[in-house]
Amino acid sequence: MASNENPLGPSPKALRAMQAALRECHLYPDNDACELRERLADRHAVGPDEVLIGAGSTDLIGIIARTLIGPGLNAITSERSFIVYSMATRAADANLIQVPMLNDAFDLDAVASAINPRTRIIFLANPNNPTGTALDADATDNFLAQVPANVTVVLDEAYYEYAQHFAEERSVQYSHSLEYVRQARNVVVLRTFSKAYGLAGMRIGYALGSSDLLGRFADMRSTYSISRAAQAGALAALEDEAHIREAVTNNAAGVKWLRQELTNLGYCPVSTWGNFIYCDIREEAEQFSTRMTNEGVLIRPLSLWGAPNAIRVTIGTRDENRTFLRAFEKVRTS
Repeated sequence: MASNENPLGPSPKALRAMQAALRECHLYPDNDACELRERLADRHAVGPDEVLIGAGSTDLIGIIARTLIGPGLNAITSERSFIVYSMATRAADANLIQVPMLNDAFDLDAVASAINPRTRIIFLANPNNPTGTALDADATDNFLAQVPANVTVVLDEAYYEYAQHFAEERSVQYSHSLEYVRQARNVVVLRTFSKAYGLAGMRIGYALGSSDLLGRFADMRSTYSISRAAQAGALAALEDEAHIREAVTNNAAGVKWLRQELTNLGYCPVSTWGNFIYCDIREEAEQFSTRMTNEGVLIRPLSLWGAPNAIRVTIGTRDENRTFLRAFEKVRTS
């Protein structure tokens, strides 16, 4: 329960499609994933040249960084956000500015204030990993109005399906991201098949943005980086809406139950918009995680994120959640 995978696994339709694709594994894959790009373009009402397929959103983040920043330039994000932003920025030999959080969430006013003449990228994880907090559509609209045209805002919506489900439950307008793409704003939207679609091991995700910008990113990709099986699985997964509904429904029920159980134990888990819960456990998280591992439960200690007393736990099946809680109660010291 450490890496935010879908505990239900992939769609049976995706499994069958990937198995069939193996019969042609002696052939190189379509380097541009044309069929998948066209399917996604139709789904999101954008042009095929406004969709770029990558080997997961982490691959796309690296490509974006290598394309837009370098020595003397910088990117901006929040502290306690997706750790790959820091890794990608360092790999591009650029500087990452991490602004303080506000109530475990992005402080957009602070992010806007941090923009300087050398800024080229702003990474906004929405929902944020690892805290699970989200920005609503109005807040993002207002923020984008303050961003100079030469700065690209990366809206990382890896947990989009979960967040959209919560938004409907909570009567909140979650995201206008596709409208920004259609308006040719200075925005790149990232989505993935690794989370709700259950294809984390296949490494496939996509970016949505202007054709000019995505064309530059495409030039930075590795050749044949998206396998035939991954492309086939993603195409089939898109058609199994019932599987996605089951995944987000299981997640919402698990979030409700586990947050309540942790609250009953005296903790204050953060309200999440993803498929995981962030919680300050009031003790050293690395040691706590080791004790949990000894009980057969893997969780994520968040010391590397600057939160030495916090953990992130992925929502599992009903049985997995109960197994986590039993181990949690056994090993906690506070």
